[in-house]
Amino acid sequence: MRKGRRLAFDYGDVRIGVAVSDQEAILASAVTTLQAQDEHLWVKILDLIDEYQPIEIYVGNPVHLSGSSSESSAKAKDFAQEITTRFKTSTVLIDERMSTVSAQGQLRTSGKNSREMKEMIDQVAAVAILEQGMEIERHRDRLQ
Repeated sequence: MRKGRRLAFDYGDVRIGVAVSDQEAILASAVTTLQAQDEHLWVKILDLIDEYQPIEIYVGNPVHLSGSSSESSAKAKDFAQEITTRFKTSTVLIDERMSTVSAQGQLRTSGKNSREMKEMIDQVAAVAILEQGMEIERHRDRLQ
């Protein structure tokens, strides 16, 4: 697997969770939650890209459980395309059907209350997206 950091975004209309990997693509860590309607959103994303210099950017794709596209997945695709256009970098859409449910379960298990969960859920979902993206890369490398 190529060395280098990866960034992941869990896009939502209100909040966008962000996660980053280490250089060896072993650990995924929550970074921050951005406000989707922040007038400085794209400057903040540029700052994250400048800080972490990712070799890969993943964006969660919230398709329906059946696998069909949803209104939210169309918005996530637009967000990914905007990153590609603005920052001349590629983005990879990652199926995130269960990332939010998984994140909620992890936070509940760790003893977080509803308010604490709301503040962290997007970051934990971004971590799940990042972990899935890295696993896809590892699997692809094993097949080559």
